[in-house]
Amino acid sequence: MPSGSTLAYPRALLKISGEGFAGDRPGAGGVAGGGGIDFGVIERLTDELKTVAALGVQLGLVVGGGNILRGTTASQQGMDRVSADYMGMLATVINALALQDMLEKKGVDTRVMTAIRMEELAEPYIRRRALRHLEKGRVVIFAGGTGNPYFSTDTAAALRALEIEARVLLKATNVDGVYTADPKRDSTAKFIPELSFQEALVKGYAVMDANAFGLCKENQLPMVVFNINQPGATARVLAGERVGTIVQ
Repeated sequence: MPSGSTLAYPRALLKISGEGFAGDRPGAGGVAGGGGIDFGVIERLTDELKTVAALGVQLGLVVGGGNILRGTTASQQGMDRVSADYMGMLATVINALALQDMLEKKGVDTRVMTAIRMEELAEPYIRRRALRHLEKGRVVIFAGGTGNPYFSTDTAAALRALEIEARVLLKATNVDGVYTADPKRDSTAKFIPELSFQEALVKGYAVMDANAFGLCKENQLPMVVFNINQPGATARVLAGERVGTIVQ
């Protein structure tokens, strides 16, 4: 696949959960987040992203911060919700900087853009500048969520995907796609290869949070939910292969 012209999705937005950065570290998936950063996980992830970038894909990334702190659950434990959400946004910046460092060590030109201004660390998010970076072949990591409390990084991913006119929103998970139930807890759960937005709503499948899902549905932005741990899966999705679950 020599160039982006042969790709089914020449521009894409990939959402990576913060919990994925922790791997199997103790504390990963805790009530308010935790587990920190497993650099072995980031090493494997950046290998995958380097392969994708080499295909000519214009790729944006949105990273979560749940491996460090989740704002919603921290607020449930007594923190002020707005303060907790801002802390969660800062957690995403830490993950973005770690991802940028390892990508650039592998020769992938990368920019971090934050929804909250912190020029010493990263560029402020400006849509036209982001588009220019993508056109120049740079991987753009969007950090800081939407910059507003009460909005998840899922919503940030949908918003950024629409703003950069991505052809698809990829949601990286630790399972092969959408199932009728949690496959780790229910052995009878069945894999669903394709869903309409309406079916997902009616049957209550937790594809993304409601705000993010609503944005994608309203703007007819297809989503692919897939297992990021399968080597080559991201590139195969972007080439148009049926990997994971497509929601459209």
